[in-house]
Amino acid sequence: MTILVTGATGRVGHHVVDQLVKRGAPVRALTRDASKTRFPAGVEVAQGDLLDIDSLRSAFKGASSLFLLNAVTGDEFTRALVTLNIAREAGVSRVVYLSVFDADRAVNVPHFAVKFGAERMLEEMGFSATILRPAYFIDNDLMIKDVIFNLGVYPIPIGSKGIAMVDTRDIAKVAAIELIRRDQAPGELPIETINLVGPDTLTGSKAATIWSEVLGRPITYGGDDPGGFEQNMATFMPKWTAYEMRLMAQRYVSDGMIPEADDVARLTRILGRPLRTYRDFAAGLASQQSATA
Repeated sequence: MTILVTGATGRVGHHVVDQLVKRGAPVRALTRDASKTRFPAGVEVAQGDLLDIDSLRSAFKGASSLFLLNAVTGDEFTRALVTLNIAREAGVSRVVYLSVFDADRAVNVPHFAVKFGAERMLEEMGFSATILRPAYFIDNDLMIKDVIFNLGVYPIPIGSKGIAMVDTRDIAKVAAIELIRRDQAPGELPIETINLVGPDTLTGSKAATIWSEVLGRPITYGGDDPGGFEQNMATFMPKWTAYEMRLMAQRYVSDGMIPEADDVARLTRILGRPLRTYRDFAAGLASQQSATA
């Protein structure tokens, strides 16, 4: 039987493919352009798109389980529902879905609301699913490394409530473990939701302090200004996306992304090791910067 992975070339998806291969699971990776993608040996590649019905039907032939990851796009909900309908049509009922932390509460943020809608469809359509709800990705901060290194500012308005940032490699490992668990189960398992968090709940000031300690010079926090964040984002992405980033930042400031009491311990049990830390991420980037300086 074969596990179909959507979003297989993305930041999480390519790690999911790698983790499944390491565990000896048969993998089929869905990608828009197979000629531009290199996967590990043994991975079957299906070329297609979530809105290309013929290619999607072809990708599901012989599949037993699905890893569903939708990029944040204006038609994200349509893509999710089309994929779930084609999965059901193909007899695939075992799914691991990548949602987002607090999807059921932060419903004013468009892609949070979309992902909560998809969660509801998984339940209403009778899927056997693990719903993964990751907090802010640690490696989102790759896009701001030049601001940190060159201007001495941590610019993301994440507020003072706290965000339990999570490493994408930890997300992918949990996803692979859950995919194999469901795929190999003798019967369909009930729906389960897992919060994916990091070991530390960071405020903007704490993130800046970590960078200060790692770099050995002062790094300041840019402050809680979602409006300014939107303006900066709008210089290199569509304005509707920048506005959505503003709404998300407002949720960081007003509510944070704070783990439940057992989240970290639960993930540590699943992974069989400690969660990766933001400090290790920062130290790794700092080492790379020093090596190329």
